[in-house]
Formats: sequence, C-alpha cells, structure tokens
Amino acid sequence: MGTPVDFGQRSYNHYGAYLKNKYDGKRVFKIIVDGGFTCPNRDGSKGYGGCSYCNVDSFTPELSRKTPVIREQIEKGIERAVKGYAAEKFIIYFQPNTNTYAPAHFLKMMYNEALSIAPENVVGLSVGTRPDCIDAEKVALLESYVDRGLHVDLEMGMESIYNDTLNQINRGCSHEELVQALNLVENSRLDICVHTIFGFPWESKEMMLKYADEINRFPQIKFVKLHHLHIVEGSIMGVQYKRNPFKVFSIEEYTDFLAEFIPLLRPDIVVQRLFGLADYDLLIAPNWGMKKSQIQTYIDKRLESKGVVQGSEYLAII
Repeated sequence: MGTPVDFGQRSYNHYGAYLKNKYDGKRVFKIIVDGGFTCPNRDGSKGYGGCSYCNVDSFTPELSRKTPVIREQIEKGIERAVKGYAAEKFIIYFQPNTNTYAPAHFLKMMYNEALSIAPENVVGLSVGTRPDCIDAEKVALLESYVDRGLHVDLEMGMESIYNDTLNQINRGCSHEELVQALNLVENSRLDICVHTIFGFPWESKEMMLKYADEINRFPQIKFVKLHHLHIVEGSIMGVQYKRNPFKVFSIEEYTDFLAEFIPLLRPDIVVQRLFGLADYDLLIAPNWGMKKSQIQTYIDKRLESKGVVQGSEYLAII
C-alpha cells in the first residue's frame, strides 16, 4: 500500500520533517508500486538468484504483489492511505526490483501512466534501482518530471562500500559502479538517495562506521536509507543462516550502532529510514517482536537519551 511519513522532532534530519516543511504541513504518503520489473542479477544478464539477502516478496506489500495492474495498485493504495492515515498528498514509489531496468521509452510509458492517476494530489516520483542500471538517457527522463513540478527521488542500492562484501552477497555490482552513477548525477536536479545495509557478519563496527565517510564525500547525496540486515525465507542467506546461524543485530545493539553512526553523517543529509522491516511471515532473523511504530519510538528515545546529534562528529572532524 505505502508508507506513512511521520512528523515530530528528532535528533537527526528526518524525512517526515523535511516533507512537512516542503509541503506546508500536509500529510504525505508513499504509494508503493510494483512495475513487474526483474533484475540483471536475476535474469542472467549479470547473474542468477539475486543478492544473497534478497527475497523481493519480503519487502513488497501484499497489495502490490497481488495486483499486477498499476492503476489498480495506486487507486487502492491511495484509498487506504486516505482512510487509514488521513493522507493528503502522495509520492508514487516504484520499489520492488530494479525500476530502471528497461529501455527509456518503456520506462516513460510506465511512469507516465502512474503519474496520470491522481495528478492533483501526486507531488513526487521515487524510483528504486541499482547503480549499474542508470545512464544519461534515464537520468534525463527522470529530470523531465522535475520540469513538471514533481519531487523526483532516485534511490540507488549502495548496500556496502566494500567490494569483498558485494562479492560475497552476489551483488553483481561493484562499489566503483555506484561511484560512476553518483558522478553521472553530480549536477542533476534529481534528489539522490542511497540505501545501506548494516550487519553483514564479516564486517566489523569500524568497517560499517566508514560508510559515513563515503556517503559524506558526495554532495549530490541528499537522502539515505539505513537498514539492518534481515534474514528472510526464500533467500540464499536464509538457507545459509539455517544451516549455520550467525550473529545479527539485537535492537539494542543496532540502536547503539546508530548512536555512533549518526553523529558522523553530514548534517544536511535527510534520513528517510533508520531501519527496515521484512514481512513477518518471511522473516527468520532478527525478530525484535515489535511493530514498526514501536521500533521507531524505541530507537528515537534511546538516541535522545544518548544525546545523539546528526553531524556533531562530522563537524568536529572538518
């Protein structure tokens, strides 16, 4: 269906406050759309099986999975968002799989269809993809929607900054390819978001904290999504975990890690997410036994109690 954008004061630069300011206090809701894309790491172009942590169904809402028609997905998503969250404005979010993995003319038809459904209340387009599926023609296409007055967010999976990790998780994409994609959009009018995953068992805390340095060096990065590693059914890593369980974050450990990471992060970067959620029917570990709102409250209160301020250590360094 979508994702409500929360409001309130935080010790970090969070997405809810950003959108509240941008859209005069209106409630903005992301409508998740499954465009039926695949991934070059699944269809044989780069590999098979996908990234070892990935089962697309684990983060795709049931409505999107069961409703192949884009119009119906959006209409039902908007209806539920209005009834359930009093939503007023919407961002169309192409999330599952690789949403630029098609010729530009095909993408244009799909994006245009999605944006034509409730144009009076749709304020943005968000497109999730891989850095190796971005080129100048697709950037120009997305920028054309900025010309129409829309907020356009291009979200790319960084996952890890280490090629050894990317190889181990069968990513099929190097960190250098992410850097190339970021250089391509260096002067773009798109809002660039990168997605990270913390908690790969072979990466130390010190290695993960270095992600902040890499993110900070690209001024074109406006948003980040910070996720902890999920182990889910239907993934390669799920099979590996069942055979030989390995360490994953407890909620206390993950929040303590965030308390060290957030002060290192450039203060102008907007944090879209601090954690991820997987479908509980598919989740193997870690199961924190809490709803999304409870996790958010727990993390925020713990960060506040620790006196965490985004960018405090970054400013000290520079």
